[in-house]
Amino acid sequence: MESGTGFFALEECRLDPKWLIDPELLFVGPKIGEGAHAEVYEGKYKNQNVAVKVMHKGDSQEDVAKREARYMREVAMLARGQHKNLVKFIGACKEPMVVVTELLLGGSLRKYLINMRPRSLEPRVAVGFALDIARAMECLHSHGIIHRDLKPALVSFPENLLLTADQRTVKLVDLGLAREETLTEMMTAETGTYRWMAPELYSTVTLRHGEKKHYNHKVDVYSFAIVLWELLHNRLPFEGMSNLQAAYAVAFKNVRPSADDLPEELASILTSCWKEDPNSRPNFSQIVQMLLHYLSTLSPPEHVNPSCAYSSENVVLPPESPGTSSLMAARDEIGDTTTDENKWRGFFFCFSQCF
Repeated sequence: MESGTGFFALEECRLDPKWLIDPELLFVGPKIGEGAHAEVYEGKYKNQNVAVKVMHKGDSQEDVAKREARYMREVAMLARGQHKNLVKFIGACKEPMVVVTELLLGGSLRKYLINMRPRSLEPRVAVGFALDIARAMECLHSHGIIHRDLKPALVSFPENLLLTADQRTVKLVDLGLAREETLTEMMTAETGTYRWMAPELYSTVTLRHGEKKHYNHKVDVYSFAIVLWELLHNRLPFEGMSNLQAAYAVAFKNVRPSADDLPEELASILTSCWKEDPNSRPNFSQIVQMLLHYLSTLSPPEHVNPSCAYSSENVVLPPESPGTSSLMAARDEIGDTTTDENKWRGFFFCFSQCF
């Protein structure tokens, strides 16, 4: 079992009573996502719109222990890493294992980009989104947390980069693969998504899943570079390659996406972040400053929303899920300030009755 040391060790990572929520006050609605480790539902807690992540227990005793460790680490890291570009942590339940966070209604960054294609984002918008992500990562790294799965474009759940309702801000939402960085402990290789994964995460001998090796927080810097490239071009990185082909090209042939068509300053940021030697990559505090400097060189847009610098007539917003539509309809009917839970029980069901 992959266990941490210090703050995130399972034996030390007991749920702080202040983060425990009353399941009788938690109501769940439609499912909005499902992955290998959890299901996510829209919900209500104390009249607040929330996302309810219910962890799968697993079948074998060993699997149960692994999932409990993963759950404990995720709760601890969400509680520790409070930042405007990280999803707001509301609370947790012990049985079943549940994580409750704010509900972000702006859709995923992946869908936002897909709906824009074949057009690209305006540079100020792309770099602004990248700055949001860099600031979130700066916060995580300041707490000794490695994310290990940073990417915007995955064809399946979980999405880990979501937009606020006004689609002006990106928030990092999923810490399921994140863990505490240690200097001595071996960590799992091939953790994350191949197309965005740093070369040092692969074995130099083979791509065996689960292999242990040393790496550090600079794996996130590499992944960020690929995310930034994607934001700037609005194309899938390593087009024409399978995930495994992309991984092999990066790890063994030092292949990177082309930055030749970008302004010199942006190209410099990219190439520094995806260097083969992790120690040569900048940290996220430096990346934030580089992005801010580049933004300062851009002419301000004329009468354009800085976060939507393109014609609104051409924008296709991410479709709302049926659950979100029901949720917004309920809010329109009863108002945001109502405290009468019975008025929206038709949309949501008491958590304790469902689980």
